[in-house]
Amino acid sequence: MAEIRVNSLSVAGADLHLELSGGGSRRARLTRALREAVREGRLAPGTRLPPYRSLATDLGLARNTVAEAYAELVAEGWLVARQGSGTSVAPRAAARVPRPRPARSVPAPRPALSLVQGQPDAGSFPRAAWAAAARRALNAAPNEAFGPGDPRGRVELRRALADYLGRARGVRTDPERIVVCAGFAHALRLLSGGNGPLRGTLAVEAYGLPFHRGILAGAGLRTLPLPVDEHGARTDLLAGAKDVRAALLTPAHQFPTGGPLDPRRRAAAVDWARAGSGRILLEDDYDGEFRYDRQPVGAVQGLDPERVVYLGSVSKSLSPAVRVGWMVLPGHMVDDVLALKGEREAWTGVTDQLALADFLGSGAYDRHVRRMRQHYRDRRDRLVALLAERAPHLGVSGIAAGLHAVLRLPHGTEESVVRAAARRGLSLEGLAPYRHPESTGEAYDGLVIGYATPPDHAFASALDTLCRTLPALP
Repeated sequence: MAEIRVNSLSVAGADLHLELSGGGSRRARLTRALREAVREGRLAPGTRLPPYRSLATDLGLARNTVAEAYAELVAEGWLVARQGSGTSVAPRAAARVPRPRPARSVPAPRPALSLVQGQPDAGSFPRAAWAAAARRALNAAPNEAFGPGDPRGRVELRRALADYLGRARGVRTDPERIVVCAGFAHALRLLSGGNGPLRGTLAVEAYGLPFHRGILAGAGLRTLPLPVDEHGARTDLLAGAKDVRAALLTPAHQFPTGGPLDPRRRAAAVDWARAGSGRILLEDDYDGEFRYDRQPVGAVQGLDPERVVYLGSVSKSLSPAVRVGWMVLPGHMVDDVLALKGEREAWTGVTDQLALADFLGSGAYDRHVRRMRQHYRDRRDRLVALLAERAPHLGVSGIAAGLHAVLRLPHGTEESVVRAAARRGLSLEGLAPYRHPESTGEAYDGLVIGYATPPDHAFASALDTLCRTLPALP
């Protein structure tokens, strides 16, 4: 077998792998290897081959041997040779594609429309501004930025985050207490897995992402649901919870029911954490930038930075494709979390970190958030107005902030509405999957409507399909 590295203008330094195996002359083996590479699709139609001299040098063959092999394949129609253009794979030399096996079952077609929560409007990603930030950041980055990554994350990003979070979210921190991660789920895995600081039983809100509960369960932690009402989670009940040393909350905008955590309940959560050794609060600030009808609600972390782990990401504000998040840690937890993360950053690419640092520092992030805040508010207003017109008997809540709303449904109708929407080509999510399986509080039927998700051209159709699916007056 010969593995060839070809350095020539024709293939721009690409690697070419050929197996010169079997019997026959060197020319016969080379001809056979090239023919098989074309037949199997490893050399695609139009690919330019190395000049005779380059390939002969790489393979240790005579130049004439390579020339004769090329000529034979040209004659057979596998290759084409043009004066001044060299030799390339013939356009008609299609790869042999195995015939697919018949499927045992045909999957259901994916709905064309979606009002599923958790996704920003992908078409609104600020491509030009992000590209400009990336160019500036890469040009200004020191050479060491492209070596082994610091497990804390790039210092440029941590400085920019400390400034932004302090200004916009009321977070009290410095760059040395910020650890960059790949998003909220990555942070939760670090904190709960292995020798992480979370142990035993963790209090969570009775409504929340089952995905997050699954991460905690996979790490061997039990979750205790706290009832949720119009004032947020019942943090006043933490004082009576046995063996609970940590609580996971969404104070700025309870997920998914909506609404900020009442100030008295914020204070109750912090008082509970202060009252016991080693107690901590985990603050998931998943969409704190998007508020519409009320003043911004600052982070609970600002009340006690030594008792609250503040967690955030750009998955809602920019895109879930930008895998950058952060943990703002109490000082005593930093070294332990870094030990869990490892000596090198293995999850978050340095180029995205540098680009985000510039995006934040230049003011482009603030401009994008303000623009998207108005964009999502307009969408929310259209949703609320249409529901008031076509389904006034159904209550809608959680609309003062965020990227989704909750629509109350008559008892016993949630599952049938979700199925009916799917038949009409619309993806919807009911409220039931978000309810903690051990919750004993009031349960009600509803829909979690992600009004940020559809592209602009499909938004009106998605809302119309939703309204046609909803149950009529009893």
